[in-house]
Amino acid sequence: MRATTIHAPFDMRVEDVPDPVIQDSTDVVLRVLRACICGSDLWAYRGESARQPGQRIGHEFLGIVEAAGSDVTGFAAGDLVVAPFVWSDGTCEYCAEGLQTSCPRGGFWGSVGSDGGQGEAVRVPFADGTLVKLPADAASDDHLLTALLALSDVLGTGHHAALGAGVRPGSTVAVVGDGAVGLCGVLAAKRLGAERIIALGRHTARTDIARAFGATDVVAERGEAAEAAVRELTGGQGAHGVIEAVGTEQSMRTAVAITRDGGSIGYVGVPHGSGTGLDLSVMFDRNIALRGGVAPVRAYIPELLPDVLAGTIDPSPVFDLTVDLDGVPAGYKSMEDRTALKVLVKP
Repeated sequence: MRATTIHAPFDMRVEDVPDPVIQDSTDVVLRVLRACICGSDLWAYRGESARQPGQRIGHEFLGIVEAAGSDVTGFAAGDLVVAPFVWSDGTCEYCAEGLQTSCPRGGFWGSVGSDGGQGEAVRVPFADGTLVKLPADAASDDHLLTALLALSDVLGTGHHAALGAGVRPGSTVAVVGDGAVGLCGVLAAKRLGAERIIALGRHTARTDIARAFGATDVVAERGEAAEAAVRELTGGQGAHGVIEAVGTEQSMRTAVAITRDGGSIGYVGVPHGSGTGLDLSVMFDRNIALRGGVAPVRAYIPELLPDVLAGTIDPSPVFDLTVDLDGVPAGYKSMEDRTALKVLVKP
């Protein structure tokens, strides 16, 4: 089969690799129908996170089961399924608690020795604990398939951030970051009943999506100017909940500064750069709570799936460029150059 591999910074290739096969009785082999490029994939692309030459990449995908191991009970050939960005056994204490990202036997797609989602097929370990079945007729609905793909990562991650921020009906929420996760955070905050949603972002194409997703206000400034703007919009108090979807020191400083006393920050931006930007004394004095981390999207898919199927929420606008497998290297460049928000891949 063909799959995307990374060989060095800015050196993405689509190459012939061995076809995946059932290795353990709990595996399935899945034929990929939709995949995408994540903002976190760009760190490997830039050389900011180490990869071995030829390593696979991609952690967001859905597809059709082609073969199932003898101990797989929940899936059979022909089933349409979505895969969260981490596989998990579904039986450990962490999985039972809804924290599948801490499963001792779990792992991330594209890690050394595993398949990546940006290819024609994937071997899925612990299929019963990992995959979620989708309605069969969704396979023929191109728009719906795109929306369902967001369940593999960005929609659940935005939801995780909104929960961490303590979003509740009638609350005011600010969202730091106008990437796909931040935009899905807007969508999640709206779904959870936020009355006012302030999106921080400078790119009109992205803030237009934020408004369509439910943002009531947009702040284009950065740093202290952004803090002042949010304070002005909230009568000097700040937001009850803040979603931090970037992961830099500056973004976290901004998040702390625009949080109302007694409020909460839900952080899902993977930390990178020069430190965390956290001043614990400020957070202590102002009773600011901090919750978040790697989103256990497997726990959220059953809750979010019905709304996506019904069209109550539609995250598909975050995918603004579509490529085939051969176009994946160019897709990375488009996201790096910020001419694309999130690239959809149709193998």
